[in-house]
Amino acid sequence: MTAQISDDDLRSQTILMGDAMGAQKTLIIGCGAIAREILAIKQANGWDHLDLLCLPAIWHNTPDKIPQGVADMVQKHRDSYAQIFVAYADCGTGGMLQKTCDDLGVQMIKGPHCYAFFQGDTMFAGHEDADITAFYLTDFLARQFDAFVWRPLGLDRHPQLLDSYFGHYDRLVYLAQIDDPQLTQKAQDCADRMGLHFERRITGYGDLTQWMGAAAQPQNS
Repeated sequence: MTAQISDDDLRSQTILMGDAMGAQKTLIIGCGAIAREILAIKQANGWDHLDLLCLPAIWHNTPDKIPQGVADMVQKHRDSYAQIFVAYADCGTGGMLQKTCDDLGVQMIKGPHCYAFFQGDTMFAGHEDADITAFYLTDFLARQFDAFVWRPLGLDRHPQLLDSYFGHYDRLVYLAQIDDPQLTQKAQDCADRMGLHFERRITGYGDLTQWMGAAAQPQNS
C-alpha cells in the first residue's frame, strides 16, 4: 500500500500502515515531520514488514508532549508487533524521551534532533561550532515554514518581532533531503523573509537510512 501524506496529516496524528501480516511486523513510531522520508526509505528498500505510525509534527513546538505520546503509542501497539522502534531524536525533550524509551525497552535515533541525523551525527558535530548562528530548514520545514515557524511565532501579525527572534542568526542553512528546485526556492524565500544569507547542503537521508536498516532486521537475526 502506498500511503499518501497530506499537509493536514502532518499537522495532526498520521497513521501510515504497511502491507505485512503476522508476528514478524515491526512498528516505527515517528515524528510527522519525517514521515515522507521514512516512507521513501521503506519503499525504496521493499521493507513491507515495516509499519509507520506518526505523532503530530507540530509537537516540536511543545516537545514536553512527545515522551508521553510515544509511551502511549508503544503501550497501545506493543502486543501487535514483534519490534517497536522510535523515529525521534531528543527533539527538545531534555533527555526525557530517551528515559521513556529506556523504560519501555525500545530504541530511538541517537542525536539531538533531525538536523543532526540528516547531516549525519559526525558531520553535524564538525559543523556545530561554525553553525551556531545558523537557522536550519529541512525539506519538511521548507514546505511548512508558515505553519510551523512564521505563524506560531506571530510574525504574520507582528512582523516587527522578526529581529527579536532571528537577530542573532546570520544565515539560513537548508539541509535538503532531495534535490528539488521548487523546495530550494521555497527555502530561499524563507531566508529572504528572515533577512538571512542562504546556504544549501544536500544531505540525503543521512543516518536515518542506516537506522531504518537496523530496524528492518528480523528480531532474532
